[in-house]
This record gives sequence, structure tokens and C-alpha cells, in this order.
Amino acid sequence: MRKRFYITTPIYYVNAAPHIGHAYTSIAADVLARWKRLDGYDVFFLTGTDEHGQKVAKAARDEGLEPQAFVDRVSAEFRAMAARMNISNDDFIRTTEPRHYAACSELWRRLVANGHIYLGHYEGWYAVRDEAFYGEDELVIGPDGTKLAPSGAPVEWVREPSYFFRLSAWQNKLLEFYENNPDFIAPPSRRNEVLSFVRSGLSDLSISRTSFRWGVPVPGDADHVMYVWLDALTNYITAAGFPNENSERWAFWPADVHIVGKEIVRFHAVYWPAFLMAAGIAPPKRVFGHGWWTVEGQKMSKSLGNVIDPCALADTYGVDPVRYFLLREVPFGNDGDFSYRSLVNRLNQELANDLGNLAQRSLMLVARECGGQRPEASGLTADDLSLKNAAYALPEILRDKLDRQALHEALDEIWKVIRAANIYIDRQAPWVLRKTDPRRMATVLRVLLDSLRVIATVLQPFMPASMARMLDQLGVPQDLRNNASLAVDLPSGVALPAPSAVFPRFVEKAT
Repeated sequence: MRKRFYITTPIYYVNAAPHIGHAYTSIAADVLARWKRLDGYDVFFLTGTDEHGQKVAKAARDEGLEPQAFVDRVSAEFRAMAARMNISNDDFIRTTEPRHYAACSELWRRLVANGHIYLGHYEGWYAVRDEAFYGEDELVIGPDGTKLAPSGAPVEWVREPSYFFRLSAWQNKLLEFYENNPDFIAPPSRRNEVLSFVRSGLSDLSISRTSFRWGVPVPGDADHVMYVWLDALTNYITAAGFPNENSERWAFWPADVHIVGKEIVRFHAVYWPAFLMAAGIAPPKRVFGHGWWTVEGQKMSKSLGNVIDPCALADTYGVDPVRYFLLREVPFGNDGDFSYRSLVNRLNQELANDLGNLAQRSLMLVARECGGQRPEASGLTADDLSLKNAAYALPEILRDKLDRQALHEALDEIWKVIRAANIYIDRQAPWVLRKTDPRRMATVLRVLLDSLRVIATVLQPFMPASMARMLDQLGVPQDLRNNASLAVDLPSGVALPAPSAVFPRFVEKAT
């Protein structure tokens, strides 16, 4: 039986249209899912939309729409974004689906049965924008003297009947869980934040509301709807088949990694494992909280007009260059700044020059000097073996990097080989060898084609469409495009397609 791998994005909140931050999370998760498929795993990759809560109800009301009509429209925009960015998700979950209501209700019933929920009154500070409750000690004072959430969101004093989850009882159990599972929260900076939060003491968590109706009804008490985060987090087990723990999907649980933005790590790394363990369900194996993007040094905001539409960006620069740039520009886990100039520089220097030109030069020489047929290598030298060995070592090197979600390090390793191949072709000068030693020229070109095959294979998760075109030009059959197939030597003497540029340079249009 093949090994399984379950990866998720957060479900995106539908109070506004998707932006580049959403695309970034989805692309990162997509790379990891594609890599695992390439490496022989049976993968389940989930994304979707979070459609309940007071903030969504307000956004719908502001547009004069019923909540369901509003979420139908915005959820479709997130689905379209995933398709446009070539996200290979296996399921797209919506929290307004019947299967999700059933999963939430069963999770609630198990928490009640296990004695972890009680009825009381909630009184405290609530931020509608964050859909989160905050303690007095967490609040900050705004410029006008008003109290704000740590995120800067306005807070209001709320008093209403509420069901509570006994989170306070889980403080020591969570700390023990983190100690026994040191890789549960990544990167280390996020782990330290969570440990500090939990060590400072946990209060019981309000998990229902009565002041609005747009949510999953609490079983047995129609006056209450579930707190949006209890509802939202449950999506990960809903899609895995819960509460049918005999389903094929349930074999994927627990999830291998939840990829989330750093602002929601607390919900995923504190509340979620506590809910699950309280219900007798295994927690996920890892929560990875990545950083935020600014735009040209400024925070993204509607008022500044600098919110970037990822689909429009892909229309201008191409899907794969955008995917590559977002994962190459900053270490995954850190904050990053989006700049159009940096995007164009990466596209032209690294994609068009380093990789595209290497492939074009090699394939054009094969077309011109080898009759368009894959040449045969003979008498490999130390220089030849140095490049080939570096290329063929990539899958094992990347396996470690990507298991740690170090996507930037993986690209660094690939580019080391691309730079080495460019140095090799210049040093070997096959265009000179064609006159002095045609057999040696053929060997050099074959070493280049074999190295490009490995490079294009392992880059498929990052740039799937572009690397498919490159593998087409290298004459690699469809069934030999995974890591295991790199052990299969391709026959010489096979005609290759006519070469064409995979990454043309981007030239700004004159205005």
C-alpha cells in the first residue's frame, strides 16, 4: 500500500474577494501536495471556504444580500482563483454543506458526552473582524484612546448566554503534547509564541453565540449557533469523512500538515488539538504558520488600493512565474514584500536566463548538430559526472527540505545545479566540439539533457505547466515524469520535438 499524505490550506473567509495572500498559501500547499505525488504518495489535498459568522452576515447585509447568496458568490471566486493558479486540490469544502453540518454536530455531541462543554454566560471583549475573544490583558490602546484587539481590530463588550469548552483543563495536556511532538508547530518562532501563550494560562472558551443566526446550530439548543472557529476547524475532519470513521478518506487522518497564515496559528495549534483530543480524535501532525506579504513596503489594504488580485497578476506575467516568485522571494515562514520589479527580475534573470536559456541552448544544439535526436553519451569525464551526480542527487536533497516545508531552500538547491549546468556548457563549449570532437560534443549534450530532465522533473510541483512543456521538448514520456522514473535511462537516437522558449523574457509595454 502506498504511503498517504494529507495536506490542507486554511478555509478562506468569504467576507471579501481572494488576494495574493490567499494565493500564496494555496500555492505553497500545492507544491507540497504535488511533490508528494511525484514521490509516490497517495495524496489528499484540501482547500475551501469558511462561510459562517457575524462578519460574513454583516458583509452580506452591507451588500443587501441574503448570507447564502453572498457566500455562494464569494466562494465561487475562491474556487476560480484555485483553478487559475493551477492548484491541484482533491476537494473543495464549504462550511455551508450538509456534510459539514453533520460533522460539526457529531463533534459537539462527543465533546458534550465526554464532559467538556457546559452552559454559562459570556462576558468580555469580542472583535467581530477577527471572530475572536480577547482578555483585558491582550488589548491595546488605539490612537484615539479606544481599546483594540492585538490585530488592531475594534472590540466590543459582549454579554450573552454561551456554551463553553473547558479549555482551562487542557493547559498541561497541551504543553505535554508539544513537548512530545516538538515538530507539531513550525517554524520555531511560531512554536515559541504558542508555548508562551499556553504557559500564561488558558481560560475556558466561549463556543456558541445567540446574537446572530448565521452559523451551524448547536445540537439540542436552537437558540445557539456554534462559534465560527469550532465550526471552521472541523472542516479538516469533515472532508476526511468524519463522522464515518470507516470511510476511505478517514484513512488519511490525522492530517500531515495544516498550512496557515501566522495570524491563525493559535486557533490551529491550541484550540484545534484540544477539541480533537477532548473528542477522542487524534490531532494533526503539524501546523505550519507562514508570514504575511506587504506590497512595495506597505500593508495591503482596500483604502490604499494596493490589494493584488492573483488572477490579474497571472494574466500579465504567467501563472508559473508568479508561483515561482512567491516561493523564491522570501524564506517560507518569514514575512515578505511584493514588488513588481523583483517579480520581473526573477522572471528574466532566473527563469528566462538561467533555466530557459540553458534548455534552449542545449536543445537547439541537439536539433542542429545531432539531427534532432537524443544523443548518446560515451566516455564520461569527471566534469560530466560531477554535473550528472549533482542533478540526480536532487530528489533526496529536496525530500528533506520539503518535509520541513523549506520551499525556498528546495529552490536554492535546484538553482545550484542550474548554475553548475550553465558553467558546464560554457566550459565544455559543445559548439566548438562539433568541429574538433563530434563524439565528445554528443556526450556533453547528453549530459545536459539528462541534467535538464532531472531539473524539470523536480521543478514540476513549483511550475507544473512550464515544466510539462520542458519535459515534452526533452522527449520524456508521460509515465516517466516522477522521481522513481529518474532511474530509467532514456534511449538515445529518439527524435525530439522542435525546441521553443519556455520562459520568454518579460518586456514592459511602453506607456
